[in-house]
Amino acid sequence: MKKLIIALGVLTFIYFIATLLVPPYIEEQRNPVKASPPYSVSPEAQAIYDQLDFISDLHCDALLWGRDLTKKGDAGHVDFPRMREANVALEMFTIVSKSPAGQNMQSNSEDAFDNITPLTIAKGNAPNQWFSLINRTLGQAESLHEFIEEDGNVLFVKDRASFENLIEARKSDKTVVGGMLGIEGAHALEGSLENLDKVYEAGIRMIGPTHFFDNALGGSAHGENGAGLTDFGKSVIKRMNELNIFVDLAHSSPAIVDDVLNMTTKPVIVSHTGVRGVLDSQRNLSDDQIKRIAENGGIIGVAFFDMAVGEPELEGIIASMKHIKNLVGVDFIALGSDYDGAVEVPFDITGLPLIVEGLLNEGFTEVEIRAIMGENVKRFFLKNLN
Repeated sequence: MKKLIIALGVLTFIYFIATLLVPPYIEEQRNPVKASPPYSVSPEAQAIYDQLDFISDLHCDALLWGRDLTKKGDAGHVDFPRMREANVALEMFTIVSKSPAGQNMQSNSEDAFDNITPLTIAKGNAPNQWFSLINRTLGQAESLHEFIEEDGNVLFVKDRASFENLIEARKSDKTVVGGMLGIEGAHALEGSLENLDKVYEAGIRMIGPTHFFDNALGGSAHGENGAGLTDFGKSVIKRMNELNIFVDLAHSSPAIVDDVLNMTTKPVIVSHTGVRGVLDSQRNLSDDQIKRIAENGGIIGVAFFDMAVGEPELEGIIASMKHIKNLVGVDFIALGSDYDGAVEVPFDITGLPLIVEGLLNEGFTEVEIRAIMGENVKRFFLKNLN
């Protein structure tokens, strides 16, 4: 018995050390930044940036890694202090509950080994999250609520009233920032409409039907079947409309994009994407899809990583925004970084002034820049949040 107790003690100690060392190491490897801060831009670009009233980003996976978002990190791309440094008013924190081993843009199996399981265990999450997608999802949602409570100067946005509170609070205090919650892939629901109500109660207001693999709702842009919405998928979209949870079409198969746009009664979001007119990838939106999303009153977040916009990334980001502008106008463009999403990015959130400079260099007006950097998102949520 004594040997057993000692062995259990050693194993507990090893696990404790692993929870401290392994997640930061994994994140450092998965979320590199090509150019480290500080970043510099022209005086004209910086002056415009400094006068921006509302900056927003539609996609960030920082909750996945277990990092304390109340502290400025040396790794990763986003935390509350860096949001304040960058004068970012609102970040959409998206929850990743499953990711297939060998993840790629072309084809992934639903049955592939899940990369998030060992990470969940290594982070020291509660055992009920180790093998449950819905519990992982609710656990990450709870983490954001805890970070917000600990910080004391972050507002959680879940409806129009809380969003208006954020706008009002920032008129007198720019250190007030806001966070929203989304889900990347509705496999997190584990095939249950009841779980959709649970995530709504947790404050989640955006869900993508699929991520990197096909699931019970239908096909992924990177899956194996390319299918549209299943009957269950249609019931989920219908219920999301009733609850006023935004449908995020990033990663969805073209058939799902069509099916959602044919049936939804609400405007959609594409939280992080590129456009095929700049980079011809199955990951990206076609011109026809962009037009349909604009007709729907939706909004398109342009991603920051090479597999969405090509290299060099900054030029690709600006080119993608210019393509959308020329096709449907500037009112539908937003930032959709995919920060902390296991991608290499050209700059962290404090480098957003580089986008202003890039837009200026391509002839965008100050009014258009303001729209892209956050005013479009502000208008979208003021109109569409309940």
